[in-house]
Amino acid sequence: MIAAQDLHTEFQFPQEADSQLSSDTDLEDPDGKNARTGRGMAAKKGKKATGDKAKGGGAGKGPGAGWMNGHHQKNGMENMTLFEVVKMGKSATQSVVDDWIEAYKHDRDVALLDLINFFIQCSGCKGAVSGEMFRHMQNSEIIRKMTEEFDEDSGDYPLTLSGPQWKKFRISFCDFIAVLVRQCQYSIIYDEYMMDTVISLLTGLSDSQVRAFRHTSTLAAMKLMTALVNVALNLSINMDNTQRQYETERNKVIAKRANDRLELLLQKRKELQENQDEIENMMNAIFKGVFVHRYRDAIAEIRAICIEEIGVWMKLYSDAFLNDSYLKYVGWTMHDKQGEVRLKCLTALQGLYFNRELSARLELFTSRFKDRIVSMTLDKEYDVAVQAIKLLTLVLQSSDEVLTAEDCESVYHLVYSAHRPIAVASGEFLFKKLFSHRGPEEEGLPRRGRQSLNGSLIKTTVFFFLESELHEHGAYLVDSLWECASDLLKDWETMISLLLDEPMPGEEALTDRQETALVEIMLCAIRQACECHPPVGRGTGKRVLTAKEKKTQLDDRTRITEMFAVALPLLLAKYCVDIDKVTNLLQIPKYFDLDIYTTGRLEKHLDALLRQIWEVVDKHTDTEVLEACSTTYRYLCNEEFTIFNRVDIARSQLLDELVDKFARLVEDFLQEGEEPDEDDAYQVLSTLKKLSAFHNAHDLSKWDLFTCNYRLLNTGLQNGDMPEQIVIHTMQCTHYIILWHLAKVSDGSSLKGDMVTLRKQMRAFCLMCQRYLNSINNAVKEQAFTVLCDLLLIFSHQIMSSGREQLEPLVYTPDSSLQAELLDFILDHVFIDQDDDNSTGQSQLTHCTCKYYNDYGDIIKETMSKTRQIDKIQCAKTLILSLQKLFNEMLSDLGFNFDRSSSAFCGIKELARRFSLTFGLDQLKTREAIAMLHKDGIEFAFKEPSSQGEGGPPLNLAFLDILSEFSSKLIRQDKRTVHMYLERFMTFHMALQREDCWLPLISYRNSLQVGGDDDTMSVISGISSRGSTVRSKKSKPATSSKRKLPEEENSCSSSDAVWMNREQNVQTPVMMHSPHLTSTVLKDPKKMRAEDSYSGAYAMPTEQHPQQPVPPHTQVTWMLTQRQQAEARQQQERVSMHYAKMRNHMQRRGSGLMEDDEEPIVEDVMMSSEDRLEDINEGMDFDTMDIDLPASKNRRERTELKPDYFDPSSIMDESVRIFCIVQ
Repeated sequence: MIAAQDLHTEFQFPQEADSQLSSDTDLEDPDGKNARTGRGMAAKKGKKATGDKAKGGGAGKGPGAGWMNGHHQKNGMENMTLFEVVKMGKSATQSVVDDWIEAYKHDRDVALLDLINFFIQCSGCKGAVSGEMFRHMQNSEIIRKMTEEFDEDSGDYPLTLSGPQWKKFRISFCDFIAVLVRQCQYSIIYDEYMMDTVISLLTGLSDSQVRAFRHTSTLAAMKLMTALVNVALNLSINMDNTQRQYETERNKVIAKRANDRLELLLQKRKELQENQDEIENMMNAIFKGVFVHRYRDAIAEIRAICIEEIGVWMKLYSDAFLNDSYLKYVGWTMHDKQGEVRLKCLTALQGLYFNRELSARLELFTSRFKDRIVSMTLDKEYDVAVQAIKLLTLVLQSSDEVLTAEDCESVYHLVYSAHRPIAVASGEFLFKKLFSHRGPEEEGLPRRGRQSLNGSLIKTTVFFFLESELHEHGAYLVDSLWECASDLLKDWETMISLLLDEPMPGEEALTDRQETALVEIMLCAIRQACECHPPVGRGTGKRVLTAKEKKTQLDDRTRITEMFAVALPLLLAKYCVDIDKVTNLLQIPKYFDLDIYTTGRLEKHLDALLRQIWEVVDKHTDTEVLEACSTTYRYLCNEEFTIFNRVDIARSQLLDELVDKFARLVEDFLQEGEEPDEDDAYQVLSTLKKLSAFHNAHDLSKWDLFTCNYRLLNTGLQNGDMPEQIVIHTMQCTHYIILWHLAKVSDGSSLKGDMVTLRKQMRAFCLMCQRYLNSINNAVKEQAFTVLCDLLLIFSHQIMSSGREQLEPLVYTPDSSLQAELLDFILDHVFIDQDDDNSTGQSQLTHCTCKYYNDYGDIIKETMSKTRQIDKIQCAKTLILSLQKLFNEMLSDLGFNFDRSSSAFCGIKELARRFSLTFGLDQLKTREAIAMLHKDGIEFAFKEPSSQGEGGPPLNLAFLDILSEFSSKLIRQDKRTVHMYLERFMTFHMALQREDCWLPLISYRNSLQVGGDDDTMSVISGISSRGSTVRSKKSKPATSSKRKLPEEENSCSSSDAVWMNREQNVQTPVMMHSPHLTSTVLKDPKKMRAEDSYSGAYAMPTEQHPQQPVPPHTQVTWMLTQRQQAEARQQQERVSMHYAKMRNHMQRRGSGLMEDDEEPIVEDVMMSSEDRLEDINEGMDFDTMDIDLPASKNRRERTELKPDYFDPSSIMDESVRIFCIVQ
């Protein structure tokens, strides 16, 4: 196999011209017959060095029809560059590539220079490589020159720009590379010039510090690799075909054997083998030079590109790439920090597991990374979790034995997830696991009914629902299974049979609990079929149904009506006394198509249903059941349908009976001289419950219930012995009476005196409820409070809105006594500590910040949000003032020597943390408010001097610990400004203190310094995506560049704070900022010490200054600086030792995919040195596996490759600098 080091690593013009390319007829050669002739005359003379290649190429050829001087031609006129043509996307990629090939055959150096500039311009660089640069400059010099051409003010480049044009550009860019290789696959890519130069260019650019170069070149290199994989696959197929033809010809008898054909076949096979070796060489260069480094790049998009493409390679050419040597990269990258990269890993694996032939070769990978895939089902990124579940579903299809019961259970419970895509994916997994396996004994079962296959599956669904112990989430389970098991869930005939029919001999009957679960699932399936949208909390709203979905909805609704119109009365009769079953069954009629009762001649079944509902009302007193009956009557009493009269008569008869019974019971109950017994009270209460439930959905105004209710309430106040449930339901019923009366008055359908009557009844009822606020029964008081609040809202001034000025007499404004009683109720029954009546004031504070926030957090946050919208600064002042008040109360209770770990102080800190969260993520909007908050907090902390004299801490110094909770809301410039404002209050003595009592000051200063100098960090860190690009206008060495001090660099950063007077000259010690950071990017790694490989990037500049007298206040600065430098040196030594240990450990690690530790994704964009840019061959001396395409053999005889174990330390090049963050 040809070594990867044979590739050219520099852009140089060859000095001689001996070779000549053939015509373009080889582009039409799918079998590779002209593969050798495509290399020109040099092919027959053997391969020559780069310097022996022809400069001009086709000496007998004219210029390409579409290109002249590197520009695309249209109608004979110079038009656009190759980049502009691809950017516009108007021309067909095929024609653009064909024109470039013609230009390459005419003058390959000019065409290749244009291709190089194409990649440079696609990176967003404004510069261009000239012929002089191309001829005399090295790779590193060219790349450095192009780096200087970038625009420092913008971090955007074509691949990151938004808009439809740039999205199309990315597609056109990838298509161009693929078509270029496909069109050149029979000749040009084997000329040892074009591909060598392009690969060398892309490898050098992919090692650049500039993100745009790295991103664009990595995408181009990966797409180039994918195109070469397709070429290699075609070569493999051609070699197999040639071998088969050769064997067939050789097996013929001698008389019929054609020796000349055998020689041609042997020559063709040899040529194909040589081509395959060259393709291997190219792919090795790309894989080792680009992929091995960029799959762990600092930029997530670059890592995602690498993982996406390696998945394509393994799927396209599984014989060469589907082994553990390549799968390990996908496995390791599943631990990536960014969800985008983890998502690409899962989608790549899905393409492999989907193919059963390929999935059989993933056993070792599955056993190694299965646990990681299972854990990704709980990924914080929803898209990643969805794809992880789908991948496990494919794994389940390939083998039932791979996933354990614990693995499956971790997916099962996700069917109840609030995120619908996760729930649907989990439902599909559950369906594949539990419902897709059919035994031979199930083949002959009927399609419907109790003994059908669906009957068994429905029972399995019920068992799963009960075992999950989330019974109130039946709608979520049905929604999760709807897309994959809708036919099963719509088999209502089988469900009815399981509920009504007697079990067959030997069949186990459903228990009562299982029947209840089945009724709930049946109701949820009916609701899903009729409403066609997810349950509450699992969708953004109702979506527009397609015509097909609407037709399915109507058909399902018709089936439901025809089926349950007959079965529902039978089900109600069987389960009449069961509260849960009856409640769910009574909700089914609201999904009926009521016209079918008439068109289907089902009136007798309607009468049976009405009789059963009457019977349910008679037997039950449960509020939920009674409300279900009331709702059912309301839906059936629809004047649009012909059944209205029949249902209205039944409803009127039922209500007449209830009202007459209630009036009679109340009269007996309130009869003077006799004490009511418990039986009388129960009869009154049960009838009152039924009337309240029906009054909620039906207008009972024609039955005068207000008089009886008012008598009950008045008697309860006078005697004080009225049962609380009677009082509560009487208030509720009376409340409904007033609301129905108001509805009639608002519609204008009432009589003239109805408004006066309503006003009198409403005011009398409000006065009655106000009197009940003083009741000794808490439940009664809560009901009175709730009803009063509702009535006060309804009958407020807003009742006259929308042109209803005639309702002005109904406006009711509470007097001062009612307002006071309502406020007393809130204070006495809402904001109280019911758990510990003997708790101290400080524990009550903690209780307020925790319990009340949990109960009323939404109200509190909404109130704070409204106040912030009115005035941000005043809101911030209010918050800090409240914290100061609580702090003073704590000092008065605990004294000044309190323990900062006490519950009281921690409670104030927790409250400050929650206050901080209310400011949101947009720091610019709250900038002034946060700055003002810190100003007031600092002034409060230093307001009271120490009682110990100048040497002691201020009395309120601990308040800075509370104030530090707001430091994260300061932007970088304001942190520096607040820090300077803090130092105004500090003295020389304070700056040097390290005792425990000074810890609040130390921690607060640290919170202001963290991140304050991030903008001075070297680009070598590569941690942030924006900071990973280096774009300087001048070609100065990075080591010689200097930065201004932060005070000089951004002197206006603090001018935005109105409260910071920078003109004042306060003689207080100002702490020096952290030493500036420099980069050693261009250092020769061979000359660097071991310590410099890490800590050199953060070397502190040492500057010599003449000694001058040091002012007293500056001595503090010098002392602190010396201390900081000493600590920094110790930190560097620890980091260097840690790095050396890590390198030794990596070299001693055992090889193989089965090792416990995954290969870390090192966020280091500086994986190359200057020497690597000069010669990429030196960067490939590490022991990474070579791409070795399988030997030629017939497809029938192909066997999977043996697992190739890999030492993860071998991809660690000595020039790679790993940056570790040591805490």
